[in-house]
Amino acid sequence: MQGERYRRSLGLTELVSLGVGGTIGSGIFVVPGIAAGILGPFSLLACIIVAVSASCVLLSLAWLLQKTGFRNSFYTLFSQVFGEHVSAALIVLYLVSGILGIATIAAGIGQYLSFFGIDGILFLELLIIGMFCAINLIGITLSGTTENILTALKVIPLVVIAVLLLPRIELQNLVPLVPVTAAGLVSTILIVYWPFTGFEISAIPVEEMKDPRNIPRALVLVMLIVSGIYLFLNIALIGSVGSALLASSPAPVATAAGFVLSRSGSIVAVIGIIAMFSALNAYLVGGSRLLHSTAVTRHLSCLEGLNQRGTPTIPLLLISLLASGALLLSNSFEDLAVLSVIATLVPYLFFCIAAFLVIPEIPKRIIAFAGMASSGGLLLLSFLL
Repeated sequence: MQGERYRRSLGLTELVSLGVGGTIGSGIFVVPGIAAGILGPFSLLACIIVAVSASCVLLSLAWLLQKTGFRNSFYTLFSQVFGEHVSAALIVLYLVSGILGIATIAAGIGQYLSFFGIDGILFLELLIIGMFCAINLIGITLSGTTENILTALKVIPLVVIAVLLLPRIELQNLVPLVPVTAAGLVSTILIVYWPFTGFEISAIPVEEMKDPRNIPRALVLVMLIVSGIYLFLNIALIGSVGSALLASSPAPVATAAGFVLSRSGSIVAVIGIIAMFSALNAYLVGGSRLLHSTAVTRHLSCLEGLNQRGTPTIPLLLISLLASGALLLSNSFEDLAVLSVIATLVPYLFFCIAAFLVIPEIPKRIIAFAGMASSGGLLLLSFLL
């Protein structure tokens, strides 16, 4: 690794923060409105389907890492089962999904900044990517601490908002007014899948973990926290505000909170921006480490070096620049999110295929098959419908 080594400073708390931070970001603050506009209350069904599918992928990844002793990168995991060429293609696709993910998060930040009537959104989005790139260049200790703080600042208020909205729930708001269609359900699942992606970031920085055996526990905790918060908050949002109003707002959580407490809309918008900061930071950590570990395995000397603080400088800068370029090409949250999800579903599918082929226990293979069927089926339907 050309001199410097990674710093082993990530414990279970930091791994859970990275996973929750990478998952709970722009999606939960923007997607409920988009999903409600397509399917109304049926969007809750899409949320449940995605939670089950993502959990199957998560368990498949955890079992794969456990079988290999928590020492291997995603590239090595894939290459052991599918060969080097397929593995390289999957890693490239995952990196593309991460780059699009960073751009999506930045676009989501822009939507919430527009809630305050701020101009020059695109410039600010690019500036924010640069700011978090700089934080990560300083080292994993700072970015890990930043992630812990930002995750706490977004999770606690989300739970409080959902609790405050519960008394305002009206049952008629949860009754679907339009029939569900296959095309509408697939479209909604695709956009709802975006808030669930990113949990795997907990498993990427293996060489910076105090104890890599914490990975399965961290992954399960991440999914339990994320699924619980998403389902609870979506029920509270749709039940209290109604699908039509949610769909008309660029900041649906802030809009709903405004009906409970005066001036709370602005406070929630700030919380949303903090949440997206957290997700952007986690995506930068995950993308840069994955690119670096793949470069080391493939002996790409131009990407192998670490700076004096144990940070992969060139991969981090490259990921940030490519994400900024994607943002310049499109500043549409919905378009970027769908593209990112489609690119992510392919590696998710192959995690499940690998687990199905490698893991001998029948119950685990059934769960891996369920992950294969859900992620593969969604990919196929996304192109057919």
